[in-house]
Amino acid sequence: MPKRVLIADDSHTVRYVIRLFLGNRTGLEVCGEAGDGLEAIEKAETLRPDLILLDYSMPELNGAEVASILKKRMPAVPIILFTMYGENVGKAIASAAGIDVVLCKPDGITQLAETAEKMLADRPEHGDN
Repeated sequence: MPKRVLIADDSHTVRYVIRLFLGNRTGLEVCGEAGDGLEAIEKAETLRPDLILLDYSMPELNGAEVASILKKRMPAVPIILFTMYGENVGKAIASAAGIDVVLCKPDGITQLAETAEKMLADRPEHGDN
């Protein structure tokens, strides 16, 4: 059974590209998308994904704020911050917000997919977390 990923990014184009790329990976399935921080929280709670992928710069709540809220509600679910501002999001901020990994969009979607697969490799099947 594929691991379920929620994508939250305010750019429809970025969400589309990530969904397309991750959809071609055998162990991953995009279970939902969100265009802002509040929608990301709602969808995460409804869909119960195995991994949450957040952009930093989003309307309503930014990725760090969303991560902080979701880590309290879903502590076992890993969170990746995939952002243009990767170098500017300090490790202390990421750690305090509950972000497991910060990746820079310019480093590429292949690195994102590989990181997601590694993070999910040892996790139990969906519903067991």
